[in-house]
Amino acid sequence: MAKKIKWLENAVFYQLYPQSFNDTNADGIGDIPGIIEKLDYIRSLGVSVIWLNPCFASPFYDAGYDVADFYRIAPRYGTNDDMKTLIAEARKRDMRICLDLVAGHSSIDCEWFQKSASPEKNEYTDYYIWTDSVWGDYKSSGQRFINGFSDRDGCYAINFFYSQPALNYGFWEPDPKHPWQQPYDAPGPKAVRAELRKIMKFWLDMGASGFRVDMASSLVKNDPNSEGIIMLWKEIRDWLDKDYPETALIAEWCNPERAIAAGFDVDFMIHFGVSGYERLFFHKNVFSYEDYKPPFFSKEGKGDICAFTDNYMKQYNLTKADGYISVPTANHDFQRPNWNRDEADLRVIHTFIMTWPGVPVIYYGDEIGMKYLEGLRSKEGGYGRTGTRTPMQWSSDKNAGFSDGAEESLYLPIDSAENRPTVQAQEDDPESILNFMRSLTKLRNSSKALSADGGLDIVYAQSGKYPFVYTRYSGDERYLIVVNPAGRAESATIAGYLCPFTAAEAVVAGGVKVENNGKELLINAQPCSYGVFKIN
Repeated sequence: MAKKIKWLENAVFYQLYPQSFNDTNADGIGDIPGIIEKLDYIRSLGVSVIWLNPCFASPFYDAGYDVADFYRIAPRYGTNDDMKTLIAEARKRDMRICLDLVAGHSSIDCEWFQKSASPEKNEYTDYYIWTDSVWGDYKSSGQRFINGFSDRDGCYAINFFYSQPALNYGFWEPDPKHPWQQPYDAPGPKAVRAELRKIMKFWLDMGASGFRVDMASSLVKNDPNSEGIIMLWKEIRDWLDKDYPETALIAEWCNPERAIAAGFDVDFMIHFGVSGYERLFFHKNVFSYEDYKPPFFSKEGKGDICAFTDNYMKQYNLTKADGYISVPTANHDFQRPNWNRDEADLRVIHTFIMTWPGVPVIYYGDEIGMKYLEGLRSKEGGYGRTGTRTPMQWSSDKNAGFSDGAEESLYLPIDSAENRPTVQAQEDDPESILNFMRSLTKLRNSSKALSADGGLDIVYAQSGKYPFVYTRYSGDERYLIVVNPAGRAESATIAGYLCPFTAAEAVVAGGVKVENNGKELLINAQPCSYGVFKIN
């Protein structure tokens, strides 16, 4: 494993859904010129990296995660020249751009797939996974297939929706019963891997600083121990270390132990894979309403922080020397934190997110407390995820300042509540949730102890109990953090925890008191409270 990428140590990411951020041509859809227009705002958040959801040419059956042309910006967002300008303007403000790389599949509208679907053999015939007959036994292979698409006598494998045919990276353990399963080193998979590198080179040469890789573990099939996929990404990492050594690879793998071992710099703990995130935040899971357990961050006060920390600490200890784990505020695939919560809840959540190790990601609009909107009609394959993809709320102007277009033209409806949060309403209010987030990022950006690499000790985390207490440290710099999401006062007496301090200075104060009598650490936390204390 190569050494860590230096700029990630102090990185704060801002995930931006381009179609919902800022529309400058009044067509109801956000665009790249709109992002450029708001770069100063993004920088004011203390953000150093912008992660853009897919912005490549697409029919948008899955909101851009079905790419038709990996080398061209979608016309609804702008042009390749617009992307060059965005990257350049971001760098002027000491920010970087990371792109969303859909590595495992394309759109059915992609020229590669259209040619692959031809009965005549050509250079793209083996770019995708096809069976050798539309009638054969393919269901027992464990893959999902679509049949009858074209005159090619075969069925194509999909990764997600029918419109997302799986690119052929080969099978690590080909099944002899299915001779259409090509091995990892077959010509087709080799060509696809070369194409992937070509795509990455194209955007890196334009100035991109890295990629968040969609479904990063899905590429190689029949790979039960991830040996093939780890080999694939190690090959990519070796190439990057030689030719583009400052490039960040961010995995949607959600198994940090495997992702970091494969050469990724960052992996997520979110709503699938290694569990725990959902037990922090989800009142309900937009993918499943059956397995509901109370979240820790709730005034209900019936959550279990150990459901998160037990899994997190295992992954953290296995990966902290080589990479980072990201615990984001939210993302485009699940609900925002402001669902069945209020601003007081959000302050506790943001305090945790911005003082936790690894690389924090702010999902656009979470900094002002935008809400997850239930019951919206699905748009571009959003389904239950649609309510977390609504337009950014900038002001009290028409369409919340998102677009000058007609209301019916908007990509998605805007929150219709009269008291919906906006940047304008919060910008000059020192007590707003927006400025609270800014104060947290400013603190984090000024501190080695609170950086991605700062140390972590969990001081008080007990199953079914509140509050949650931990320290972050680097050298002589140390912070004690207390969060109590419960809607009741809580206290903790921690015997034998002899903190080496004479005073605890509250640098972020929100209803918590800390004392050390020389024998015990005494913590008193008011309902829905938080505190960050610098230890002297």
